[in-house]
Amino acid sequence: MNLFRLDASILPAASASAEIADLTEAEWAAAHPGGRVVRRHLGTDPLPSDAWALATTAGFTAEADRTPGQREALDLAASLAAELQDADAVILAVPLYNYGVSQHFKAWADLVISGGGAGTPLLKGTPTVLVTTLGGGYGPGAPREGWDHSTPYLQRLVADLWEADLTLIKRELTLAATTPAMEGLRGLAEEQRARALDTARDAGRALAVE
Repeated sequence: MNLFRLDASILPAASASAEIADLTEAEWAAAHPGGRVVRRHLGTDPLPSDAWALATTAGFTAEADRTPGQREALDLAASLAAELQDADAVILAVPLYNYGVSQHFKAWADLVISGGGAGTPLLKGTPTVLVTTLGGGYGPGAPREGWDHSTPYLQRLVADLWEADLTLIKRELTLAATTPAMEGLRGLAEEQRARALDTARDAGRALAVE
């Protein structure tokens, strides 16, 4: 069995998304002690920011006329798509940054689409756990309700485009513990953390038997 795990936190030592993903992975690993885990951490090892443009323009360039950079970008895109498609199970840990996905996650997603083909369901039927964490509150009635432009995009990408068998784990208010202005939300934030961790364990067990 082959598990692919992707992390996108820029603060890996204090990552709320990684804490949740770790529990999910631990449950999967307990059921597959001989399983292989393929890891990619975009926060600590980002992809070249120009790779997607190079891969895309290469598609409109005769093979003999492609630059070395275009050829490298095409190879990178193909390898990233294969890395995802070859997985038997997937964990994606993707925090919200500035009301959307980070530029390094978007670079990865664009390259995967380029390498696999825009209409290719790379994760068709593959059990996939998507962990997303948000520093504030964006739910109904919150001052910034509707400002979460990350989660809908992620669901569209993973579930609709790539056709994964998706489980979403979403935790809000991760900044409450360290933000004085959010002190009154700390109890609710702890409830959300506990709920997310419980869901992570359950999701890991389900991921292991798919």
